[in-house]
Amino acid sequence: MTVDRIVRGVEITPEHPLERVVGIAEAAERAGFGAALVSCHYFNRDPFVAADRIGRATDLHVGPSAANPYDAHPVSLAARTATLQEATDGRAVMGLAPGDRSTLSALGVDRDRPLRRTLETMRVARRLWDGERVSHDGTFEAADAGLEFAVDSPPVYVGAQGPDMLRMSGKHADGVLINASHPRDVAWSADRIAEGRADRSDRRGAFDSVAYASVSVAEDRQAAREAARPPVAFIVGGAVPPVLDRHDVDRGAAETVSEHLESGDLRAAFDTVTPRMIDAFCAAGTAADLEERFDALLEHVDGIVAGSPLGPEPETAVSLAGRAVRAVAGSS
Repeated sequence: MTVDRIVRGVEITPEHPLERVVGIAEAAERAGFGAALVSCHYFNRDPFVAADRIGRATDLHVGPSAANPYDAHPVSLAARTATLQEATDGRAVMGLAPGDRSTLSALGVDRDRPLRRTLETMRVARRLWDGERVSHDGTFEAADAGLEFAVDSPPVYVGAQGPDMLRMSGKHADGVLINASHPRDVAWSADRIAEGRADRSDRRGAFDSVAYASVSVAEDRQAAREAARPPVAFIVGGAVPPVLDRHDVDRGAAETVSEHLESGDLRAAFDTVTPRMIDAFCAAGTAADLEERFDALLEHVDGIVAGSPLGPEPETAVSLAGRAVRAVAGSS
């Protein structure tokens, strides 16, 4: 995947029927986006099914935005991504991240050693895609596993926020999806990625640094900010104290959001989100507001993925977000 394509990336959440998910992707393609990444949560529709439908209907690069190697075995994830690579004639992208602790807890999943699990998953997937048979004994086990079909390896983009995951991404991945929407966080992240890239092997090839920015956009600024509450709640629920402190977000308020999420009371979690949290963790407002925020982000990264839910009306939102992305990318 080239920087030009990832600059125009958009996340789509399969919370709607698949026909509408495809329609949103088609609107994103018309708006000038080159990639559609499908978010991965057990309570929404299957991201690989949605990605396949999008791949059939558009020419977008497509894949899971952050498949996690806990609720599916890493070898299974590699096989599903390889299938998508075959089905889209080489347009698959594998977004990979440890997953939300708050949602995995509902499945009884202990998110143990997330950095190691992510790195091992990426390494095993690449070996499988290269046609090897793999035995592995680490954070997961595999015994003489292999794929019965061959594909060119799709790029792996690691979703990252913490310093160790950011460094690991810079050293080992094809790209990083920085889970941040504020220039202050992206600038800090870029420094950690640079530390990892200092130890990167020349054999690893090109690397794309991408801000995976939570976006909520509408013609009406207040409507966009209200629609930002759900994604901001999940971001706050997983934010570490130094990130909260960077934006003067009250730790107690953030802990309350997290407790509501873990108990499954999503409405209470969303209602507890404060204006300061929205300012820190989402690019929320009009297309002009997005253009200003995107311009600041691109001082530190190669590209932007506009993260969902995008706004109160998704089809309109992708059009507005596309307008902002084209403006900062210098496109007409």
